[in-house]
Amino acid sequence: MARNVVVVIGIGGMGQAIARRQGTGAHVLAADFDEGLLESVTGELRGEGYEVTPAAVDVSSRESVAALARLAASLGEVRAVVHTAGLSPVQAPVEAILAVDLLGVALVLEEFGEVVASGGAGVVIASMAGHFLPPLPEEAARSLATAPADELLSLPVADASRFSGPGEAYSLAKYANLLRVRGASPVWGDRGARINSVSPGVIATPMGQEELNGESGAGMRMMIDASNAQRVGTPADIAAAVDFLLGPLSGFISGTDLLVDGGAVAAVRTGRLG
Repeated sequence: MARNVVVVIGIGGMGQAIARRQGTGAHVLAADFDEGLLESVTGELRGEGYEVTPAAVDVSSRESVAALARLAASLGEVRAVVHTAGLSPVQAPVEAILAVDLLGVALVLEEFGEVVASGGAGVVIASMAGHFLPPLPEEAARSLATAPADELLSLPVADASRFSGPGEAYSLAKYANLLRVRGASPVWGDRGARINSVSPGVIATPMGQEELNGESGAGMRMMIDASNAQRVGTPADIAAAVDFLLGPLSGFISGTDLLVDGGAVAAVRTGRLG
């Protein structure tokens, strides 16, 4: 009997929580660009009884992502793929954010769409930032959704020179993630698999803390205070949402986004912040 393989790309706070929730009884393929972090997390998971294969990956490289997909398929049936890897506005310049957060997601969707097993499912971790971007012209949105991944960074809408800073590039990339998932859904469906995204709000991870301490921190705290939950999210909150989207209870859901932000976007959109 073939083993079920759970692929977690990006093994930071959310990735670790997802790996622990999905990894029981499965073979976890843990992938990250940071090889030191990868070694540390792999050791922790193995010490807790999980079966883990670590793999270094650069999601902005098709060759690297394709090699990861081939490795996943060699380990057994690829039943779950969760892509959490990304850069935030305080971590990187515009060009790097577009390469990792925009191109990287598209490459993962394309390459793992070739190996995911029938009955399998995938989840892309996007961001609530994508929900604040004004609607794009129809042609630009369609290109972001369906253009071959290798052409994405040459699209006018993704030209690095049009962004005033990393924050704008990040919002565009995360909005594009939602569009790419929608565009990939029929392709994954041809293999009998589903694909969705989760848009987290402010989550208590090292990346989230960097953002709270950055120039956007005051605004983020205002959104948290005005939200329904009135707290930051936890990696476990995101792992629970991912668990739902990967599981049988969501078998009729594909090509859509689940906003997991404690109600922050609702507070902004309804004018509660004034």
